Amino acid sequence: MNSAGIVDVHSHYVPRGWPQLPGGPDGLRLEIRSERDAMIMLGTHEFRRISDDAWDPQVRLADMDDDDVAVQVLSPTPVFFSYDADPSVASKIARIFNELALEITSASPRLVPFCQVPLQDIDAACAELERSLADGHVGVEIGNHVGDQDLDAGGIRTFLQHCARLGVPVFVHPWDMPQSPRLDRWMAQWLVGMPAETHLSMLALVLGGVFDDVSEDLRICFAHGGGSFAYWLGRMDNAWHQRPDVIATSEAPPSSYVGRFSVDSVVFRPESLRLLVDTLGVGSVMVGSDYPYPLGERPVGAVVDRSPFLDDEQRALIRRGNAERFLGVELPTLSSSSGRAAAPAG
Repeated sequence: MNSAGIVDVHSHYVPRGWPQLPGGPDGLRLEIRSERDAMIMLGTHEFRRISDDAWDPQVRLADMDDDDVAVQVLSPTPVFFSYDADPSVASKIARIFNELALEITSASPRLVPFCQVPLQDIDAACAELERSLADGHVGVEIGNHVGDQDLDAGGIRTFLQHCARLGVPVFVHPWDMPQSPRLDRWMAQWLVGMPAETHLSMLALVLGGVFDDVSEDLRICFAHGGGSFAYWLGRMDNAWHQRPDVIATSEAPPSSYVGRFSVDSVVFRPESLRLLVDTLGVGSVMVGSDYPYPLGERPVGAVVDRSPFLDDEQRALIRRGNAERFLGVELPTLSSSSGRAAAPAG
């Protein structure tokens, strides 16, 4: 496709090894199994198999060329967050992974790093955010909750206010899903738990009054199409009007906050993408792939390219324009002749 190229706001990285992390040898580690394969281990538990596309920027860039992707945002794999650790430990872990992310992304300006922070300690989180920005990170990825605290908790609200003041884009990814025997089959934690977790955290921002309190300068995006939020927006509005004694804790009905947040496009079907565009607006949807994990989308942006209801202008916004505004930095484009990205002028 002859274009400026896609900006993919949702991808992850895993370094090919890291120093011994605080917390002892039974914690997070990487077991290298071949030149191209490894296993993320949690103690003796196999958490996730990964390949060299998680750590090798040249493999990643080649895949980006194949998929017409000019720029990819690299965020931590959520298992790195360590929100349940002592804050001093989590701060050290965040710094280790943030520095390793910069090693991977230094291979090309097409790779844009987002940092992680110890969100259980807001002072430490703000400090690590500022340090990471000074080192070259462009934004921050956070989980959708910290223990039993959702995104409207006082400390997290303060962190989001800080991001708004600094003009830092925030990407929210579900993690640490509920566990029960009913969720142990069919990857139900990923197929049901993740969408529900995202929906709940978005609802907390709305009904918890965060969007009432935090400046509209906050640029925040939710993974996986925002979970089930768009589908149930009418139900939330109805509850806000019918049960104001319980639900009307925000200044306005939930639908009034459409436009205050973005979602990615990892929904796989044109019908689902149409619901997002119709409900949240074309300006609130950006391409995301969840690369390099198996539940992601390849080719990147396929659902956008094959959605017949989008016109060229709308498609261009979702493929690139909205992400440029979200990231707030000048981004490379793809040259029409080679498919490889050209650096921004100047």
